Amino acid sequence: MIDIPAGDLRTALESYIRQTGSQLIYKADEVAGISTKGAQGRLSAQQALDSILANTGLTVHRDPSGAAVVSRKSDRAATATPALRNAAAQGAAADGAAAQPQVAQANPATTAGADDTVQVGGAPDLQEIIVTGLRSKRNLLNASVAITAVNEADLAQKAPRSTVDVLEMIPGIFVEGTAGPVSNNYSVRGLPGGTQQFVRLIEDGMPAIYGGLNDDEVFQNDISIDRVEALQGGSSGILTPNAAGASINFISRKLNFDEAGGIARITGTTYGDRRGDLWFSSPIPDLKDTAFAISGYYDSTPGVRSSPFRYETYHIKGQLEHKFEDGWIRFTVKDWDEHDPYYADQPYAYNNGTISSVPGLDTQFGNIIGKGFANVSVPDSCYANGQCFRNFSMQDGIHATGHQFRVDGEREFDHGISLFARGRYTETDWDFNGVFAGSGTGNGGLASALTYLTPTSASPIYDLLQSGLAAFPGTTQFGIRNLTNGQVTAASNAAALNALNGNGLLQQTVLNRQLVKLRDWGSDFGAKWDTSGDGWTNSLTVGGMIYATDIANDQSGVSTVINDVKNQSNIYDIVAMNSAGNVLGTLGNNGMISYGNWGAGISATHQTSKSVYVNDEFAWNQDLHFDFGVRYEREDTVGVAGNSSPQPIPAGVGGIVQVNPNAFNGTYSYTSGHESPVHVTAGVNYTIAQNLSVYARYAHAYQTQGTNPQAAALSLYEGGVTYSDYGLTGTVRGFRTEFKNQTWGGGVNPADPNLNQGFFADSETNGVDVDLYYRPQYEPLSAFGVHAQATYQDPTFSNVKVGFIDVNGTNIAPQVAAFYNGKIPGRTPKILYAVTPEYNLPNNKGQIYLRYKYVGRIFADNGNQVELPGYGVVTIGAIYNITPAMTLNVSVDNVTDELGLTEGNPRQGFTQQVVNGYFYGRGIVGPNAMVSLTAKF
Repeated sequence: MIDIPAGDLRTALESYIRQTGSQLIYKADEVAGISTKGAQGRLSAQQALDSILANTGLTVHRDPSGAAVVSRKSDRAATATPALRNAAAQGAAADGAAAQPQVAQANPATTAGADDTVQVGGAPDLQEIIVTGLRSKRNLLNASVAITAVNEADLAQKAPRSTVDVLEMIPGIFVEGTAGPVSNNYSVRGLPGGTQQFVRLIEDGMPAIYGGLNDDEVFQNDISIDRVEALQGGSSGILTPNAAGASINFISRKLNFDEAGGIARITGTTYGDRRGDLWFSSPIPDLKDTAFAISGYYDSTPGVRSSPFRYETYHIKGQLEHKFEDGWIRFTVKDWDEHDPYYADQPYAYNNGTISSVPGLDTQFGNIIGKGFANVSVPDSCYANGQCFRNFSMQDGIHATGHQFRVDGEREFDHGISLFARGRYTETDWDFNGVFAGSGTGNGGLASALTYLTPTSASPIYDLLQSGLAAFPGTTQFGIRNLTNGQVTAASNAAALNALNGNGLLQQTVLNRQLVKLRDWGSDFGAKWDTSGDGWTNSLTVGGMIYATDIANDQSGVSTVINDVKNQSNIYDIVAMNSAGNVLGTLGNNGMISYGNWGAGISATHQTSKSVYVNDEFAWNQDLHFDFGVRYEREDTVGVAGNSSPQPIPAGVGGIVQVNPNAFNGTYSYTSGHESPVHVTAGVNYTIAQNLSVYARYAHAYQTQGTNPQAAALSLYEGGVTYSDYGLTGTVRGFRTEFKNQTWGGGVNPADPNLNQGFFADSETNGVDVDLYYRPQYEPLSAFGVHAQATYQDPTFSNVKVGFIDVNGTNIAPQVAAFYNGKIPGRTPKILYAVTPEYNLPNNKGQIYLRYKYVGRIFADNGNQVELPGYGVVTIGAIYNITPAMTLNVSVDNVTDELGLTEGNPRQGFTQQVVNGYFYGRGIVGPNAMVSLTAKF
């Protein structure tokens, strides 16, 4: 309920901020001496502000990001840069990565003094926030870091289908969001794709885990998140472990200390996803200055690709916060039970330079996972779990359960000194079930059914067929038995085999189950001292971090099956047959033709990390800002890895393969290692004018490597210009990334396979990021705006080194080095950009927008022989405010049905080239729509 009486405008604006929690930018002289009619009733924040400003000669320039600038209607009000306009909406309540969380309450706007400086509500300086990764309040105009702020309105416009979709809103980050809701890959500023290295997803300034799993496998974005701050390089690697490239901070909503309220949302999609979210917060009546929040979601989805299964998920989050006169403390508890589909590579056709679907398997929505993959009992080493079998289940998909317990607090003392601390315990059992078509066999395993069944060297299962001839006397031919319907098709029925699913193909697919049990303790604590003198200020933070992680991993009991190439494919047994077409025996075991471990199979590690850090920020006359940070880390890991040797298959298992050649034998190898990296950064910013600043920064940080004593080092150089005026605003940043002396897998060169060698090399990238926003400042065009983000980068290998490589008595190391020098690291695009024109509907009714996103070509291999073409995706959407408290959001993605690949099969070794017109890849999905209805109460 809004109750702002008529009277002085400045007083009304201050009351507005207190009652709504909103932030405003305005000039003192523009509101002085003006009267307002006020605002009363159950109004939205926008309705209340419109009522207050009615007939005052003032207006509010508000773009979809939520930044609100109050100015005279005739003024050319400065529009914030994409970072600034978002920061203004956040105000002083923003939490920084590894910065102490602030009490999330709006304060009265601090008006300008005689200098007529534009102020932000709740802040003593121009657009003051806590920049992610910095320890004190800075505004984004004078920050010497590459920061992107994403608020609730931006998230609504993006309409992310998964957590990592949010990362696409950050210039310079390449997202491979094709694996499903979790376990996706992303990279930053020219670093190689296919991993999540050097990039961390954090929540309220702290990672959910130190390591051991991907961040999006533990944390999920939901309605409890208010906004996102992303920091690339800079202090990211100082104040967040293993975040040298970027830290993406998902910041929770402020708790309601004044009155109860919440948000509810229901979401549906054209691919069958059904989801409900709820966030509710209220003060506790009998406990002064205490509030709680409860939030969560329930989701049921078959996944974006065709599937016979549905995956059910719930997440619950509870928070309790108490404010003291000189500090606060907050407790957070989370619980989750999550099921997700997982998509690996699948076959694509390649004809005359054109990539298309294989007949029977749709590139845009197809999925090889059929009912036969629901539950498969896989023979395992009896030493592994004592039961001799493991159940593989695509019906469960990725099944993760977990809990998190966390406490955050801050206490202020005299003389500008404050203490902060946060600690958390995360416990999760992550049970991965995924299929990997073509893994190990590559495109050579993708062949016609007739070729499979013909016992010549051309058959991908030649050795198995030879064993079948010996095991079943009288065999004159082989056939396939469909495990779904029992139908047998003999090799003599060539017509039926060639017509199989319209393509006649069979393939080999690995069933991979991995169970990770992770227990992770983490803490971040320290002290901050703010001091000032004549024309200068300084903020010094000294802190420490302690992490301890225990991981038990079971990836034993992996098997390979034969299946066809179609949507929801079938698994087949190979059978021996006589000339009359009778079945003499079965070569496989329910489609399984081989067994083994994935990697070490059985392993466990205990990892600890202890850090001390210092971060200092100095300002002179508010124009020149300098900061530096250093963190010393000691990381220790001890681990055990199971040893493997041939072991007999458990008694009673069918098929002619009765030995597992790579099974855990009950013994272990022990390893240990430690690292002591020193992470450093320094930056400087000079504010040239009220609307123009420049900055430069250097950072050198590491990614720890467990038992590997050599942490992976990353050096970043960057400089940028921020400008804001005449409705055109933006930031341009140049950067250089140096990734020195790392190991790389070989590339593909069909003309000379001898060059397909692993190597050491530097990867160096020069590039530029651009983030621009334009909104005309005159009527009637002020309702239109356009947001553009672009990255150009030129990553290359240099200083390639290999050892002696003997080929027929000749050392070909120089030729190998020459082949890779100057190549582009695999799965790293040179060009990324997105353009979003938008139109705000009259009377604050919402917005219509269109987005075009382009991802430039990438190479599937480090030898740059397998090119995946660039692609562009068109998204259209509308956000419509049905009432001030209810909003409808409609988004249609990939309107033009673009075919886009994010990878070729990285698990095929050196056989990624096209074979018989086919290859393996992983791509985006076709046109799909999402509709959500959000109600605030």
